[in-house]
Amino acid sequence: MAINGTPAAPGSLLAVFQEHPDAARPLIAYHEVLLRGPSSLSVAERELLAAFVSGLNACAYCHGVHAATAEAFGIEPGLLAALIDDPDEVAVNERLRPIFRFVRKLTLSPSRIVEADRAAIHAAGWPQDVVHDVASICGLFNLMNRIVDGLGVAAGEGYTTASAARLHDVGYAGLLELF
Repeated sequence: MAINGTPAAPGSLLAVFQEHPDAARPLIAYHEVLLRGPSSLSVAERELLAAFVSGLNACAYCHGVHAATAEAFGIEPGLLAALIDDPDEVAVNERLRPIFRFVRKLTLSPSRIVEADRAAIHAAGWPQDVVHDVASICGLFNLMNRIVDGLGVAAGEGYTTASAARLHDVGYAGLLELF
């Protein structure tokens, strides 16, 4: 199937979106707001969070696409793998450390989040909007990982690189134009 001349790779997320455009449009628009809209976090940091959640969930498709996108925005190659192993042992900006702890806990044991987890983000100098953005990105990618894995979405050879380049160049709003 192709939309506006853009063929979707069989089994790709784009193919799922093309098959279910009424559900895809608001979901993609939400991606655009969270990952490209105004935030105290950079686009690179938000893409890194998306990849981090996906890595924690072992969602190869989302992890691959968003890791490559984060790197396209300047995240150091290899940083993500180290963060997934142990965010406390990685040479990362100290202000980001409580964010990664929060996201790890919210992904792996959400009922254990307490006020101290949010307070640690504020204590690192982040404003209130960052807690919202981080929790929302974490929630969105936990949802996306389940959709992708539940539907058996897979990336063919070269798809991850092409998808990351598209997300870097036109963001999520560019995907909306395919519908």
